[in-house]
Amino acid sequence: MARKFLVSRVALAVALSSGLALGAVGAAAPAMAAKKKDKAPASNFSPEFVKVAGPIEKAMSEATAKVPPNAQPADLAPAKAAFDAAVGGNGKAALDSAAAVATTADDKMAVAQWMRNYGIISQDRALTLRGTQMQLDSGKLPAAAVGQTNYSAGITAYQMQDYAASAKYLKAAKDAGYVDSTGQLDAVLADSYKKSNNPDAALQMSKDEVAAAQAKGIAPSETSLRNVLQQTYTAKQLGPSTEYAALLGQYYPATWGTAISVVAQLANLPREQDLDLIRLKYATNSMTEKRDYYEYLDAVDPRAFPGEAVKVMNDGIAKGKLTRAEVGADLTNAQGRIAADKASLPATERDANKPGATAATVVSAGDVFLSYDEPAKAETFYAKALTMPGVDTNKVALRLGMSQALTGKYADAQTNFAKVTGPRQPVAKLWSAYAKGKASPSGTAPAAPAATN
Repeated sequence: MARKFLVSRVALAVALSSGLALGAVGAAAPAMAAKKKDKAPASNFSPEFVKVAGPIEKAMSEATAKVPPNAQPADLAPAKAAFDAAVGGNGKAALDSAAAVATTADDKMAVAQWMRNYGIISQDRALTLRGTQMQLDSGKLPAAAVGQTNYSAGITAYQMQDYAASAKYLKAAKDAGYVDSTGQLDAVLADSYKKSNNPDAALQMSKDEVAAAQAKGIAPSETSLRNVLQQTYTAKQLGPSTEYAALLGQYYPATWGTAISVVAQLANLPREQDLDLIRLKYATNSMTEKRDYYEYLDAVDPRAFPGEAVKVMNDGIAKGKLTRAEVGADLTNAQGRIAADKASLPATERDANKPGATAATVVSAGDVFLSYDEPAKAETFYAKALTMPGVDTNKVALRLGMSQALTGKYADAQTNFAKVTGPRQPVAKLWSAYAKGKASPSGTAPAAPAATN
């Protein structure tokens, strides 16, 4: 005698919304009295259980046989009504009675399957989860089914908003090597960790995924990077957020705007340091909103760098992010400074090249030429300044690296970015990731990726 039982197949969308689809799946099950004639597989049902199990098994098989594949909730009500009627009007009570006399592992497995099925057709998630847990506890599940059963339990618990239980089951499914057809196990597990107030577990999970991808010499998935970045950002952890923002931008250049914004918000840099971060946003074509341009204009000093200010305003106007009505006066003022400022560049260059030039003069020359999009000249002055006593080595090393990155000297740039410590380090890490991405733009990690932690 064969019995059919229902398997819940719950597909979760990326947004973690859930839907229910049921399909009848044939499975060999104990046909109580007949089992004595079968030599394999051997089953052990208690006499007390056999007395009550026959009618229940028959009722469940008949009730679920007509449930269509991909059934909707409305399709389940007739199955529940049929089962209830066949067992005396109260299906749950009948199952509880069977559970009370179930003593062997086979007894308990049979009750577990019925209870899970009844939970599905009655749309009672608590009962569905109870039956699924009983299956796991019975010890009778084939090893190949343990992962899928834990996954099913985890999804049911998630729908019940029992996120701690969901995390437990989904972690067991993941550890068993189960891969769900919708590819949502990791996303739901991470969300369960988050919603059960266990952000450390979610973070570690994403870290492990990113580390595994890097160890294989491939780019971590954008989803994994976004998940871990969201976790560290929510926790206001600047260091880890910078690491993952850098990886996100490096491997997925279209995300540079997000990566830079995360670091900017957490670092809360003073204007002069923020300037180098917003310059990266400009270099990566990530200036997509009006506020990006206003932040850039706020960080750059039009009196010191009128050429850069004019460039930014013209770009914003050309892209429809700024209007002349908004910045016309500032644009006119900055434009009025450019002629005299450019006329002074030869003298600035000459003074900075003098043997007795001060560190301040040399650094200032680098700053001016960088602002006029002459990174090659800026590089020479920053390189010179870095050898001089009394300079802000972190600022100079950062801008030296920026100049080199903008001229395609990506390896040299990374060497200098690595020298930066202190408050400027997050900016340097993002610029370094930019240089790495430009050096290896395929989106896959190098064969031997450098450590990022």
